Amino acid sequence: MASNTFGEVFKITSFGESHGPAIGLVIDGCPSGIDVSEQDFQSALEMRGGGSSPFVTARKEADTPRILSGVFGGKTTGAPIALVFDNGDTKSEHYEPIKDTLRPGHANFTYMEKYGVFDWRGGGRSSARETVCRVAAGVIADKILKAQGIDILSYLKKAEGKGMEESPCITEEGLEPWKKRRAESAVFCPEPLGDALIKQAVKQAVEEGDSIGGVVETIVYPLPPGLGEPVYQKVEARLAFAMLSIPASKGFEIGAGFMAASMRGSRHNDSFILKNDRIETETNNAGGTLGGITTGMPLVFRVAFKPTSSIKKEMKTVTLDARETVMKYPEGSRHDPCVAIRAVAVVEAMTKIVLADLLLMSRSSRI
Repeated sequence: MASNTFGEVFKITSFGESHGPAIGLVIDGCPSGIDVSEQDFQSALEMRGGGSSPFVTARKEADTPRILSGVFGGKTTGAPIALVFDNGDTKSEHYEPIKDTLRPGHANFTYMEKYGVFDWRGGGRSSARETVCRVAAGVIADKILKAQGIDILSYLKKAEGKGMEESPCITEEGLEPWKKRRAESAVFCPEPLGDALIKQAVKQAVEEGDSIGGVVETIVYPLPPGLGEPVYQKVEARLAFAMLSIPASKGFEIGAGFMAASMRGSRHNDSFILKNDRIETETNNAGGTLGGITTGMPLVFRVAFKPTSSIKKEMKTVTLDARETVMKYPEGSRHDPCVAIRAVAVVEAMTKIVLADLLLMSRSSRI
């Protein structure tokens, strides 16, 4: 398995399985002199974690990172940073009765076909448990971005098609007011009506033993113009690669996205204007990039997530010895009714990793 590393300069490599003794990552290419402590990770990891509300999985890990290398005296040294998270609340016995069954929507069939073996305990390496590593790396990447004044907000915009109709309006206060509103929502939706609609949809799915999908939207602002590496390292290309590597992700769009296919050029083109002696665009259908390089306008994109594959309803499937059967998860099994809720933290983290990487790559682009 040779695809566990992401990034060009700011590189992350994760390791471990869902129900193994631990999961962790190595960050290479991080500049020296950045303040880092174990407490820095708490809020981001709690946002990704379970056990916090009836809208997410009941599995609750402490997710306290052990910093093994790359930090000395509370600052990064420039050496590889190694972080490890112990797995504690695993309950592998819940998977024992279905270990010889192909779980619909899960990767045990494809892993078996490719590797001839599959860790059936919670999904093994294919589990979203791996995303704790991404969120931890995002915390350090965020420090690189904040030094340049770059701010990022991800939030759950819709679930099962219900939620926010409009994106947040950015004022002189930037993204901070919306971050505060997101923090007040158990489903990370910063708009009260959207929050209520999403919660209602999730509750109904839980009552019916089912699950729902959702859309996570991200806004990056302020963001300087000129960030990005054409032709194959465009900002949107790197973001799409990052977002579609997240478990359960199924779609990516930037700016007007798929709606652009229904628009004419006269409507889609963003006219350039002067605002306070600064070049901007009158609209932002491009989503903040042109030619794969940032324009200075807000970077806006969305990621679609499928409904959680693990549900309480019976599902038709096949056993490993090729017998048709009906599968149902054992009582006490713990799963998210909507994975898009906890994916908010992961999308935000991967955005930070991509932009920090591009920022470090751009250092040699212009004298």
